[in-house]
Amino acid sequence: MLVAVVVVSAGLGGTVAWQNTYALREEKVVLHHRGQPLEGVLALPPHGRGPFGLVVFVHGDGPVDATHETFYRPLWEAFARSGYASLSFSKPGVGGSGGDWLDQSMDDRARETLAAVAWARGRPDIDGRRIGLWGASQAGWVLPKVAARDRGLQFVIAVSPAVNWLRQGRHNLLAELDRDGATPREKETALRRRETVLNLLDRRASFAEYRAATGDTDGMTSARWAFIARNHRADATADLRAVHGTPLLLVLAGRDVNVDVTDTETVYRDLLPPASLAVAHYPGATHSLVDEDLERSDWRLTLTALFAPRRLYTDGFLADQARFVDRLPPHRGGIAAAPETTKYPENRRP
Repeated sequence: MLVAVVVVSAGLGGTVAWQNTYALREEKVVLHHRGQPLEGVLALPPHGRGPFGLVVFVHGDGPVDATHETFYRPLWEAFARSGYASLSFSKPGVGGSGGDWLDQSMDDRARETLAAVAWARGRPDIDGRRIGLWGASQAGWVLPKVAARDRGLQFVIAVSPAVNWLRQGRHNLLAELDRDGATPREKETALRRRETVLNLLDRRASFAEYRAATGDTDGMTSARWAFIARNHRADATADLRAVHGTPLLLVLAGRDVNVDVTDTETVYRDLLPPASLAVAHYPGATHSLVDEDLERSDWRLTLTALFAPRRLYTDGFLADQARFVDRLPPHRGGIAAAPETTKYPENRRP
């Protein structure tokens, strides 16, 4: 029996190792920005010397490391199959990166991303004419700033982005209350509390004043309060107007409670030229582009992450990222016709 257990365990370990091995050459890199080191990973295609196109990753909220706890690697592999490298840095204060991401504004994050692009253009194995951005969630306030300032970018991929911080916050609050079956009275109480918080932010109240006014801080810290105070008026509208014709893929999830995808799509379609905008819809996916039924099952989510990490993402998502860059013009000198809006049946699996 003991021998059988050891054999099965060894077999499972081998499967996990194989499923978490990617067709990539990963190089640890360091960028020095504003006096602080940013440690990251440059993930190159498995063969060749380049120069390769490059996808620069822009994180969402939270203390994200360069690999996003390995969950970026399936994306890096998909881009590598199309001849693109991927570059991602740990946020300030995460891993070996100096500073503190909670001290940043969205402008700070944009400057950091521009520095990463400039650093990459100095490498002989990167084609400086074929550099684009990939960003998710909170990156929706960073990507347009960068694309508006760097007209040499080849493309932008915006995954589950919001447009306006305040509208997004209200949508998220109500969507989560609906999901959890809140009563009308509970919703009214939550909205009143939100108004109290917004009033505190508008008058630049301290964390101590916030704590005194709300009682239960609900996990809020002084550093997080300062971050929200610095960024709660973020709005991507003006920067989106300035993006003009950079090819952009907008990725939207049908079960997203964080972002009002209807509002986001409306704004993007109103502000960006139709010829440069592609929109991909994934009806069964959540904000993280994981199918809702999978995300709600802790044991299935854990087993999938261990034994089939590429299948964490909703069906078609990885292939569509690669297909988008495959269809781009060879450099920013021209604009390719955007792919047709893509829709996928809910929870479809091959």
